[in-house]
Amino acid sequence: MAELTLKDRLRRTALHAHGAHRTGLAGVLTMPLRRLVEPAPELEHLLIVPQDLRTADPSFWDEIGYGQFGLAGSVAVLNGRSPFEVDPVPSVAWAQELHGFGWLRNLSAIDVEGASATARRLALEWIDGFDDDRRGVAADPQVAARRLISWLSHANLLLEDADRSTYTAITGSLRRQFASLASVRKDAPMGYPRLLVDIALSFAVLSIAGFDRHARDVEANLNAELAWQILADGGHVTRNPAVLADLLLDLLPLSQCFTAREQPLPDQLQRALNVMVPMLHYLRLGDGMLARFNGAPGVSAAAVATVAAYDDNSRPPLIEARASGYARLRRGSTVILADVGSPPQLALSSSAHAGCLSFEMSAGAVPLFVNSGAPCLSGAEWGPAARATASHNTLTLADRSSARLIAHRKLEALLGSPPIRYPDRVDWRIEECEGETVLQASHDGYCRRHELVHTRTLRLDTDGLRLTGVDRLSGVQGQLRLRDDLPFAIHFHLMPGVRLELGETPREAVVTLPDGQLWRLSVRGATLCIEESSHFAGSPVPRPSMQIVLRGATFGETEVSWVVERLPEATETWND
Repeated sequence: MAELTLKDRLRRTALHAHGAHRTGLAGVLTMPLRRLVEPAPELEHLLIVPQDLRTADPSFWDEIGYGQFGLAGSVAVLNGRSPFEVDPVPSVAWAQELHGFGWLRNLSAIDVEGASATARRLALEWIDGFDDDRRGVAADPQVAARRLISWLSHANLLLEDADRSTYTAITGSLRRQFASLASVRKDAPMGYPRLLVDIALSFAVLSIAGFDRHARDVEANLNAELAWQILADGGHVTRNPAVLADLLLDLLPLSQCFTAREQPLPDQLQRALNVMVPMLHYLRLGDGMLARFNGAPGVSAAAVATVAAYDDNSRPPLIEARASGYARLRRGSTVILADVGSPPQLALSSSAHAGCLSFEMSAGAVPLFVNSGAPCLSGAEWGPAARATASHNTLTLADRSSARLIAHRKLEALLGSPPIRYPDRVDWRIEECEGETVLQASHDGYCRRHELVHTRTLRLDTDGLRLTGVDRLSGVQGQLRLRDDLPFAIHFHLMPGVRLELGETPREAVVTLPDGQLWRLSVRGATLCIEESSHFAGSPVPRPSMQIVLRGATFGETEVSWVVERLPEATETWND
């Protein structure tokens, strides 16, 4: 891990000062703000119930029947207890999902006697144990925001047929949750968590009778966050494609709420939707999945398809994502997405990956080469390995990553995980040349340690059946002769279950995809190896997979060329 530079220390100091200021200010203003934002009269009714676009899991009800509560990849055995009494909890991620109440959608999705009563009982248990809690997981701004959205989105489940005391308890808690969340808004970490708080407060203002008087301030905050977090090309400032999908799953229902209340959409919400939906399409591979870059854990194709279904095709397709630092090549049924950007700013890079110049490739509806992705929250211990350059389809030098984790305990505690820095400079261009699409990009991630620049050229032919790649290492200022040769490796990771074997020569490997497609990778300038790999995306533990690795050593000037081309189809297919 890297130590802090002077610039990083200054940024860290600013972050600490800003956090202390927020905490102190919140402490001073908590009571006045609660009096300001909490309506005096009892909450009588909801004006609208927002739509929940996330996919439900009806089997969750069966789990409860067996005395289990499965969330975030972990399962708690209740043994007759309330899930809020489980001690110790299976994981922090499990506790966050429990207190976020997103699982209410699973109970809303089934038509079973007892589901509503169970939802109400668990909501009342939370109120009894945590409604006044200002510390711990339940009070975390991001968790509290998700809970407020969930209770509003599933108000029918919680309030229909409820007796008077239950109705009063739940609606009273909604008032208090709104007041509490408004008072700690500035305590939310910058980036997605704070925007989620603003989205939750916006849902409440539009949904709850009597909250209109807070609309101006809430809308101003929402506009301000969207203005800087959503980039010009529609990407999110963290460069994480999964954040983009999560935001759209909330912003689309929020826009519906404005329409239902016959109110115009805030300017920045309208702008965000106009640019985010095309960006989501831009970052999809042929199987409908989002590319696994910069913390994306493998968002389900169903979630992406849900958002895409709201696209009326009135927006023009995105041609280039320069603000976000992603390049897309498409010919025939082949899609390639490449990471050609630097990490986001320090405070937003705690989930960013060292995958500069890595790419993912799909052949039709089947992924061919994929990055290893990010584990789900319950697999956080695998995060450093997943973030390393070696877990991406690009070149590593001297067994090191092109970016460096910043080793600083207090900074890690502040941001949740170590931020990264480097490369500082990434240059790229994409052009059409004689019917082919050509991407050329370079980064300086290895300059400080080895004075070398990595340049990659990807050339996709007219029909998408042949990809030619060149990886080059060269000196920053012309020719360079290193004191000692340095080993390098160029990785090509495959999805779990994909078949991989050597070809007719030692310089070839053949990949057989589940639908029978055959693809061959051949190399010049390096030794081809078939090695084991790990696929982290969306899983609490790594899943075994395979990879092709091109290995060699550089003295300062090295060029490796490789070709990926489709062969006549195999006759055999199989299921994973």
